Formats: sequence, C-alpha cells, structure tokens
Amino acid sequence: MADFAFALEDVSVRYGRTVALERVTLQVKAGEAVAFVGPSGAGKTTLLRLLNGSVRPTGGRVIVAGRPLAAMAPGELRRVRATIGFVHQDLRLVPSLRVVQNVAAGWLGRQSLLASLRNVFFTPRALAIEVHSFLERVGIPEKLYERTDRLSGGQRQRVAIARALFQRPMALLADEPVSSVDPARARDAVRLLSTISREDGLTLCVSLHNLELAQEFFPRLVGLRRGRVVFDEVANTLKAEQFESLYRLEASEMTDDAG
Repeated sequence: MADFAFALEDVSVRYGRTVALERVTLQVKAGEAVAFVGPSGAGKTTLLRLLNGSVRPTGGRVIVAGRPLAAMAPGELRRVRATIGFVHQDLRLVPSLRVVQNVAAGWLGRQSLLASLRNVFFTPRALAIEVHSFLERVGIPEKLYERTDRLSGGQRQRVAIARALFQRPMALLADEPVSSVDPARARDAVRLLSTISREDGLTLCVSLHNLELAQEFFPRLVGLRRGRVVFDEVANTLKAEQFESLYRLEASEMTDDAG
C-alpha cells in the first residue's frame, strides 16, 4: 500500500441525510496525474478534501503515504497535510495583501503560527527572493509586490498555484482550478499544473468539468456521479458518450426525484 500516494477503501461521506460519496474505492500512485470529472454535486470536491484530510469519512478508510489518516495523531496529520498543496476553487487568497504575502502563507502548515504570521506580514528579503523564484515558475515574477486584488483572474489563479508550490508538497490537489477564467487561460492553467507536477514528480489530482482539458493533460480520468465512481479509464480510451452520460443521467435522475 505504501506504493500508492493515496488510497480510498470503500469510503462513504454523509452530511446528515445527504450522501456526498458512496462506497468509493480507488488508488492513486505516487507521481500519477488523475482528473476527477463529473457534474456539480458529483462528489469531486469531497473526494479531494478526503485526500488532504480536511474531511473525515463516515465509512471506510483513507490512506496517505501508506498510513490510514484515522490512525494519525493530530500532529502527524498536520505534518501530512502540510505536504499536500491544495488550490481551492475560490483560491482563498487575501485580496488586501500583496502577492509576496499570499505566497508566503504557503508555509503556514510547516511553521509555528507566530513564525508564519511574522513571515507573512513582515516578509524578510530572503523569503521574498524565494517567493519571486516561485512566481517565475508560474509566469508572473513582476507581480511580487502587487496587491492581490489588483490582479486579473488568471493572475490570481497563478498566485494560488505558487502558494501551493511554496509548501514544497509531495502532492498537489486542485478543485476546479479553471472555473473562473476564459477557455484560453483555463488551458494555460491546466498545462501549468501538469507541467510543474511532471517536472517535480508530484502526484496531481484535479477536478474538472471540461472533458477536452481532462483528456489533453491527464492520462487517467475518474468519472463521478452522485457520489459514486461511474468509470475509471485511460483518457485516450474514454468515449465522449461515457462522459456525457454523467450529465445526462444526472438530469434524468433529478427529473425522477422531482416526480
């Protein structure tokens, strides 16, 4: 099991009477790139949050780096989460802070709270130089001292990616990272995530609605509908009808429920 970066064994997640995931079993190998595809409400975000330990399953086991998360003490869980970068759909940047401060916040999980806050609000020159190198990787080094709320949507997206990379993660998770940008910038963002993860040997798990992007940049696609895995396929063998069925079946089921 240690050969897998992540493993879910018969995992379910329920919020009251709502089923977010139902008996999901899958494995993601170290260094693998996987896209989770499906409509809104399919369970993609819950699945990603399971992988970084921010959601606990109501049934089954989540295993990271060969260790069940449920068996970890709080300190160990915190250390494991610090090795997993997460790009949230809403990016979770602080608009009033400068780019250098938002990226430096990537160290929050690896230092004491006091040390982290000191570095964020009083960024030392050496740390700023380090942040600049990460901004170079994502293509916006000139924005180091720009206020984040003055950036375009695509630039803010790159700041969020740089912040996740600043954690020095072993795995990178991204939840619908292209939902707020136009198609051209969406492709650039997914290409950037794919390239960096491949160059750094990171495990990459991304949730996407766009089948074209998923097939272009990810060798493996996992389709989700209503909290269940519908398919787990090599990308170039997946038929468009399989992907479309996720949405077509979802619509028909919603009609049935209404009736």
